[in-house]
Amino acid sequence: MTAPVSPALCANRESLMDQRLIALAAAHLASVLTMVAYLLRDILWLRFLTILSCFAGIVFAYLVPGGPLWTVIGWNVLFAIINIVQIAIIIRDRTGIHFTEEEKELHETLFKKFAPFEFMKLMRIAEWRQVAPGEIVTTEGQQLDEVMFVYNGLLAVEVKGVKKDELQDGHFIGELSFISGGAATATVRAIEPTRYVAWPKKEIDRLLARNPSMHIAMQGMLTVDLSKKLTRRAPSFTAKLPVILSRKRGR
Repeated sequence: MTAPVSPALCANRESLMDQRLIALAAAHLASVLTMVAYLLRDILWLRFLTILSCFAGIVFAYLVPGGPLWTVIGWNVLFAIINIVQIAIIIRDRTGIHFTEEEKELHETLFKKFAPFEFMKLMRIAEWRQVAPGEIVTTEGQQLDEVMFVYNGLLAVEVKGVKKDELQDGHFIGELSFISGGAATATVRAIEPTRYVAWPKKEIDRLLARNPSMHIAMQGMLTVDLSKKLTRRAPSFTAKLPVILSRKRGR
């Protein structure tokens, strides 16, 4: 005859079953949160979801049968602390953003794909310049160590001494050299007083390498600007665009 199961034993089994279910749910939640975090572009939300994933991982490691797994709990606590500190730094940077009127205009119009704190980083390494009519900005065939953006003014694009195009507000200068890594393909000379922004190639390369979302936004702007210019030139030159862009992506 089978001995009756005591109520206390039944309650203990139910408690263990509930504990296992909670641990399983926490494991799935941690994985889902990590997956969603990797799909996000905003680094602040990515880190926030990573912290939640760490907490779910802690619950799993504590309740899992055979646990608590203190080593796993310790690593998750460390990861959570690192992300909390990084979130504090990001919030500090984002709340300390102050643009000049010119920078504000650029961000609200042509650079609107950049988050405010990303645009602030971009402008920190930029230099504002002014050129008078007749002054040369780039010289054909010479190495170009900057990429520039016309804020206000008018410039002529000359190839072998012949005027081929004009650049107005909102156009980049040296984007082909920046993308392909070659020398300046044309001489750019000011027709009217012109104000522009210049970024050193090395510094902007380092900045974009550290910030994937900024790299995507900048690459999109450069590609659109270059495409518009090439469509105004000979079809044979326009056909080279995919090759030029593939060189930059392969670097």
